[in-house]
Amino acid sequence: MTAFELYLKRNAKKFDAYLARFFKDGTHEDMGRYLYRLLADYTANAGKRHRPLICMLAAEAVGGDPERARTSAAAIEHFHTAALIHDDIMDSSLTRRGVPCLHVTEGEALAINAGDLALALVTGTVVGDDTLEPDVRLRVLRELVDMTTRTIEGQALDIGWARDDRFNLTVDDYLVMATHKTAFYSGAVPLAIGAIAGGGTDEQVAALRAFGEATGLAFQIQDDVLNLVGTREATKKDFRSDVTEGKRTLAAVHALEHSDRRERLLEILASRTEDPALLEEAVTIMRESGSIEFARSYARGIVLTAQADLKAALPKSKARDLLLSMADFFVERDS
Repeated sequence: MTAFELYLKRNAKKFDAYLARFFKDGTHEDMGRYLYRLLADYTANAGKRHRPLICMLAAEAVGGDPERARTSAAAIEHFHTAALIHDDIMDSSLTRRGVPCLHVTEGEALAINAGDLALALVTGTVVGDDTLEPDVRLRVLRELVDMTTRTIEGQALDIGWARDDRFNLTVDDYLVMATHKTAFYSGAVPLAIGAIAGGGTDEQVAALRAFGEATGLAFQIQDDVLNLVGTREATKKDFRSDVTEGKRTLAAVHALEHSDRRERLLEILASRTEDPALLEEAVTIMRESGSIEFARSYARGIVLTAQADLKAALPKSKARDLLLSMADFFVERDS
């Protein structure tokens, strides 16, 4: 287990308890049943909480108090919750983190509404934090608005390409989509906001933003790879769902550019098949064209560069070293 994984394990539950404070029952008894408890239960079924925790870590890495970044960290996690709820509806997914999706158990209308509340909490959480100076709050809010916009842009590309059966895409097209859809809110903005809340210089904020963007992109690439070949993912219901959904992952786009079996891969990706044999065939084509290894190598390469740049930009500290460990974890994780 990496140092970063230990950091997450030690701090996630404490942050969970803080997040739970945001979910009240409202002014009518049924608001709890149809809204607040739905969102509270969904949020409590936590992932690793890496986004909010790296936000607080960034504040510490620039010499600030990580507690000053706590509300900003919560705002980012509220956004993540909203994105997952809405994304599951758009993708017609059935499970999330081992349990039925919210729209499956409660219906699409209530799920969308709960996701909308999570979005409202993104800005509301920061606006209500009087411990941050007004100018700092404004900077954080601008970052959150930009993060939301960039993520929606990336989602538009992902959905639009799927709807229009667009497979004439390049590696650069994928990188634009994945950077917008994932890297901004999974790495770049959490670290930038943490540095802002922690009183970092403009240079430190820029360095942490660049590091977060690179590692956030690597995180998405590794996520795509695990969906295809991850050993733990093989036991999950959504294993190789990226093939079924015709996702334009880095491995798929690279294979469509380089494989001599391009037409067969196109046929499988366009079929929306759930047949394990056809899914295996698609993965075999990607593997034989070197596309899975290309994706892994690309992720490793951008992480190594990002780590070197961060070492040069920030003084050595426990927080900086944990962020460097985070980058390793992002490309070495198996789930």
